[in-house]
Amino acid sequence: MRKIIVTEFVALDGVMEEPAWSLPYWNEEISQFKDDETRACDAMLLGRVTYQGFAAVWPHRTAEEGAGWMNDTPKYVVSNTLKEAAWSNSTLITGDVAGEISRLKQMPGKDILVYGSSVLVNWLMRHDLVDTFHLLVYPVVVGKGKRVFKEDSSAALKLVETRPIGSGVVLMRYQPDRK
Repeated sequence: MRKIIVTEFVALDGVMEEPAWSLPYWNEEISQFKDDETRACDAMLLGRVTYQGFAAVWPHRTAEEGAGWMNDTPKYVVSNTLKEAAWSNSTLITGDVAGEISRLKQMPGKDILVYGSSVLVNWLMRHDLVDTFHLLVYPVVVGKGKRVFKEDSSAALKLVETRPIGSGVVLMRYQPDRK
């Protein structure tokens, strides 16, 4: 069965929105981790805001690192307001979202990657659909912005890996503690 992997760039204060603050810390280790992560996945699951942001940028960045994967990989977009998902290989998920995502997990293939999409991430957590969190924690305090976990979020997680990846960034990998 495919797994849903949530991957986030997170400041020490939990902020994940507009992660331009992560750029000064980018290095070869982070690049390698992101390459390995995308090789293990063959689909993306995105919320509307993240999808629209990516769709406005990635189709025009064909020469940048990761552009082929971002543009060619199937994208599943959860939204109650979008009427269409026009970016290449995009499918809109509406209606029975939990059922559709459960079906995606049952389909053959590699894992499914969730970037950003804090509203979707919190919804997936409430429905016990996240299998792993990859949190790249950056040594900055941003002060304001969307946080990965909303104030009313709750989940029991177990730490399965902690690894410094240079420049002060730490990878923290968690899985739900489904006791």
